[in-house]
Amino acid sequence: MYSPKTWAVSGQELWQWRDEACAAAVAAAISSAEVDWLLQELAGLDRLTLRLESFKHWPQVQLRLSLSELTKLWQKRIEARVPVQYLAGTAPWRQFNLTVSPAVLIPRPETELIIDLAVIAAQSFSPELGSSAAEIWSDLGTGSGAIAIGLATAFPKATVYAVDCSPDAIAVAQQNATDLGLSDRIQFFQGAWFQPLNGLEGELRGMVSNPPYIPSAMVSSLQPEVAWHEPHLALDGGEDGLDCIRHLVAIAPLYLKSGGIWLIEMMAGQAGQVVELLERQGDYDRIQVHADLAGIDRFVLAHRR
Repeated sequence: MYSPKTWAVSGQELWQWRDEACAAAVAAAISSAEVDWLLQELAGLDRLTLRLESFKHWPQVQLRLSLSELTKLWQKRIEARVPVQYLAGTAPWRQFNLTVSPAVLIPRPETELIIDLAVIAAQSFSPELGSSAAEIWSDLGTGSGAIAIGLATAFPKATVYAVDCSPDAIAVAQQNATDLGLSDRIQFFQGAWFQPLNGLEGELRGMVSNPPYIPSAMVSSLQPEVAWHEPHLALDGGEDGLDCIRHLVAIAPLYLKSGGIWLIEMMAGQAGQVVELLERQGDYDRIQVHADLAGIDRFVLAHRR
């Protein structure tokens, strides 16, 4: 059976590396907690062991890469501002640990709530079915597949159609679905928004999306971790940030069942415009704005009339 190669270092060596890495992080205005997160992923150390520094006295710690390679990796974080999730190749999201690469946005904690909103909306519409209904959901602009995986887990009898225009993103999302045993529940399609779903008109219980919503002129001014490394295709929402959202507002009624759920993430400050787009379109009711855990208006939910 294949087992990945590991490198052994002494606990004292790793403790010294960690101490120097934390000092470099502080000097670069990066949270030193990222050092420990990286060591959790690459050395298999838990948070308590790291906090107590008990590994310092171990004769050996197994690493997934050599100490010199780990140093080069951390230098990329400090000097090139590469996000730590890309360095480790993983990102935590809800109860999952997802594979990520520069082909996909790093799943954010604030997006986790979108799954809970979908569940509440589905139960309020059809409480006798709840999460047991054999319905069809879509995740448009799936990226890493986080939302599709969240939906497939929340609705265990549903089929989820996950769409992305990037073949590299689709590959990452498929890997995550396979790793989590959900590849038979999620169908992946490369294409733009609803285009690959022709033939499913009027059949979707819900459409969920975290579309590009950053105004074009703002993208380059985002923090370096985002502007320099995350895919601009998944960030740039056009001149006012609403190009993709306008498209989803216009086209979704063709695919949603009556009562079907339209649910998106947006940027702070866009709620009023998104609500106006939905109202003006005329095919939606029960339009709601929901805040994220920081109290920022982050999601808009509506139902197909």
